[in-house]
Amino acid sequence: MKYTSSVLKKAEKLLDEAEYIVRYEKGNFHSGYCILEEKKVVVVNKYFETEAKVSTLIDIIASLKIDTSKLSEQSKEFYLKIAQLKMDQF
Repeated sequence: MKYTSSVLKKAEKLLDEAEYIVRYEKGNFHSGYCILEEKKVVVVNKYFETEAKVSTLIDIIASLKIDTSKLSEQSKEFYLKIAQLKMDQF
C-alpha cells in the first residue's frame, strides 16, 4: 500500500466513523503521536510528511479496538486491509 494523501483521508475517515477525533499538533511526541483514550482523541505531529502521517495513523488504527459495525463498507474494507497488513508483518 502506498502512503498517499488519499490513504490519509481514508484513515482519517475511518477514525472519524469510529468516533475518534484526529488532530495535528506540534509537540514532544516520542513516537510522533499521542492517544487520549478517555476522550477518543488522536494527536499526530503536524510536522510529519504525508507518508509518516499515514504510517502513524495505520499504527494507531491497528492498536485500537474499533467496533466495525459503526463503519461504512469502504472504511470496514480499509480496516480489514490494515489488520491484514499488520498480521503479515509478524
